[in-house]
Amino acid sequence: MTGPLTGKVALVAGASRGAGRGIAVELGAAGATVYVTGRTTRHQRSEYDRPETIEDTADLVTAAGGRGVAVPTDHLDPAAVRALVDRIAAEQDRLDVLVNDVWGGEKLFQWDTPVWEHDLDNGLRLLRLAVETHAVTSHHALPLLLRRPGGLVVEMTDGTAEYNRDTYRVNFFYDLAKASVLRMAFALGHELGPRGATAVALTPGWLRSEMMLETFGVREDNWRDALEKEPHFAISETPRYVGRAVAALAVDPDVARFNGHSLSSGGLAREYGFTDLDGSRPDAWRYLVEVQDPGRPADTTGYR
Repeated sequence: MTGPLTGKVALVAGASRGAGRGIAVELGAAGATVYVTGRTTRHQRSEYDRPETIEDTADLVTAAGGRGVAVPTDHLDPAAVRALVDRIAAEQDRLDVLVNDVWGGEKLFQWDTPVWEHDLDNGLRLLRLAVETHAVTSHHALPLLLRRPGGLVVEMTDGTAEYNRDTYRVNFFYDLAKASVLRMAFALGHELGPRGATAVALTPGWLRSEMMLETFGVREDNWRDALEKEPHFAISETPRYVGRAVAALAVDPDVARFNGHSLSSGGLAREYGFTDLDGSRPDAWRYLVEVQDPGRPADTTGYR
């Protein structure tokens, strides 16, 4: 079987779980060879102490129709990232899609805590994981991506540029991290565009990641049970939804029109016509502005 990305090579940095896993699987479903990286393997866990592994993600990529390759990588280690890119170059001689999805900050931020009260070590660690990792990865991977025209870089963040411009996000460190990644895509657009490649920032909506489902005490097959506790969770989406957004961008011959832009899974679903796994098209960022943030009762009519 072949797909629109057969023969293409992608690197999804931070693909152990969540959005990274969903993106890797959808790129695989389109036929790509996908290198998936992270710190949690079947032999060693990161400080997250989660059961999801990069090997599991690679297996899902292969099962979807692509080829998954798991490479344990700490993206704060420049030598490790350099070795990763050298391996991709040696094995594939190309890189068509780079997804910078490294995050790792869920256990490091404190909600609504001012910078002078927030744990400083945790805040600085969050910034290193969320921002420095992306810079290190781009530094080493982009020369390979630029060997051929048409490369795509996707900077994964939380919130669109418009929403984050007007909304305080969680606390100083979290807000700064997510704004920094948005700006990275803008800057990379200026550097890559004249060289034949495209960079975008992309956000999912309210993601039904493994950790989020666990927080609500539900599974994907019964996630609606969480609506008793949080009715607005009805606007949530699977990680595969934003994965389909990345796959749609990767096969779009006119993707350069988005260079340097901030995009969302819901917005791109309208643009390209794809749906989430249940056939719906949740538009979480419009829902947040029009329903949840103003304190209105949950009502996803017209938003899914």
